[in-house]
Amino acid sequence: MRLHAVVSDFETARGAVEGGATVVQLRVKAPTEQVVEAGRGFRELSAIFVVNDDVEAALRLGADGVHLGRADEGAERALAAGLLLGASAASVAEARQGEPLGASYIGAGPVWATPTKPDADPPIALEGLTQICRAVSVPVIAIGGVDASNAGDCIRAGAAGVAVVRAATDAAAVRAAVDAAL
Repeated sequence: MRLHAVVSDFETARGAVEGGATVVQLRVKAPTEQVVEAGRGFRELSAIFVVNDDVEAALRLGADGVHLGRADEGAERALAAGLLLGASAASVAEARQGEPLGASYIGAGPVWATPTKPDADPPIALEGLTQICRAVSVPVIAIGGVDASNAGDCIRAGAAGVAVVRAATDAAAVRAAVDAAL
């Protein structure tokens, strides 16, 4: 789980995996049928495949897991189906709530401000990331404004890995920064 590439299309996912992404997370804000259509081919990539927010799409695509935001439903169904479950957290309290749900990992952030989610919670910064990492027993993945210039800082703060959205096209450089910090 060192490098999550959060993507909306197959070509970007394939390039990210070629660059060293260990997880590809399909993020398409659309009805389930459109998510399933966008996710065709992801299962064949040599990475863990996670679908964002849509348990039904994850099941139809044969995904390894689903990542659910704090307001998303379906954790029980995902776990009953044997899917890995990712949970989002912007605070220690939210991270601790994810563990009892059965989360396999916590996506913590945004660490820094990011244009991909302008309405997101305020950045937690490296201090907040460190606090979340210390508060839970499951792996923590840093997300939000992460790129090759700061991915190593996230690892040194205690994260098991990082998630990139805009930097998914620069996966090789981000992976090198993560590996160097480990």
